[in-house]
Amino acid sequence: MAGYFTRPLYKDLIIESMRYCQQQKGLELFAYCLMSNHLHLIARAAEDHVLSDIMRDFKKFTAKQVFQAIHTNQQKSRRQWLEWVLHKQGEFNPRNTHIQLWQQPSHNVELLSQEMAQQKLDYIHQNPVRAGVCYRAEDYVYSSASYYAGLEAGLVVERLG
Repeated sequence: MAGYFTRPLYKDLIIESMRYCQQQKGLELFAYCLMSNHLHLIARAAEDHVLSDIMRDFKKFTAKQVFQAIHTNQQKSRRQWLEWVLHKQGEFNPRNTHIQLWQQPSHNVELLSQEMAQQKLDYIHQNPVRAGVCYRAEDYVYSSASYYAGLEAGLVVERLG
């Protein structure tokens, strides 16, 4: 998958969409980390909501938003290439006739114990450190690690526990 989320504009679109899903769609978000080419979440649906429906709507909306932002950004040096990649990936998905931003299928893992949840939380938060983006997980802006460290957070989540 290409690195679509390399600019703050695109990352901010994703964060705002997650916030909207929290406020309007019943997304209960416990952790996240948005890297340049993927997104990790620990989430569930609130009562009377369906997580797969929330994620379907989130993916559809954000794909359109990111594509539009890429398309209208004349300063983007990789604009034509990114548009081409999104269209080509869309051709491989029989349920999609235009563009494909998110990998299909999602890699869902049911967290069956508190120990497993903590392991995934640590893995998610350490992702930018392992990638060499920052030295400390809580310094990465597009992650819930700062919230768990008691610092200012771009997106508030519910604590695991």
